[in-house]
Amino acid sequence: MGTVIMDAQAIDRALTRIAHEIVEETGGVGDLAIVGIQRRGVQLAEHIAAEIERTEGSPPLKGVMDITLYRDDLKAIGDQAVVERTEIPFKVEGKVIVLVDDVLYTGRTVRAALNEIMDFGRPRRVMLAVLVDRGHREIPIRADFVGKNVPTSQSQQIKVKVQELDGTRAVDLVEREEAES
Repeated sequence: MGTVIMDAQAIDRALTRIAHEIVEETGGVGDLAIVGIQRRGVQLAEHIAAEIERTEGSPPLKGVMDITLYRDDLKAIGDQAVVERTEIPFKVEGKVIVLVDDVLYTGRTVRAALNEIMDFGRPRRVMLAVLVDRGHREIPIRADFVGKNVPTSQSQQIKVKVQELDGTRAVDLVEREEAES
């Protein structure tokens, strides 16, 4: 079962704060694009984009990215790889792209996302927003916007639950054995 470290209200507050920080840092919606990383980053990105539209009066550009084919361990997962959709319906040149993911851990997902976004063109700037940063980086990547920093051990895992996929909204800290069952 684990420990609930963020309930639905805490998630809402964190995503609203991140949306406001993004607008403050980027100066508005102008060339802003919010791109959610499959799976749960997509739903978080939708919430952030909706909050930006609510406060700014116009929506940022939105996209969805699946980094599966850009993973550095693709051969290791082999036939288990499930590829979701990537949809970047705008030119990335000159845009400020904010990648959104649920958990920042080793940094490998973000590295893959950076490689993929560059295949679409050269944005003016790429930034990263995550709901939870749990540490344990393997490559030098850090988030520009963080909902919550949660120090963890290697035996623990962060499970983000979103309404659209899990029927509930929460962030749980679980022991790895619990997470796999």
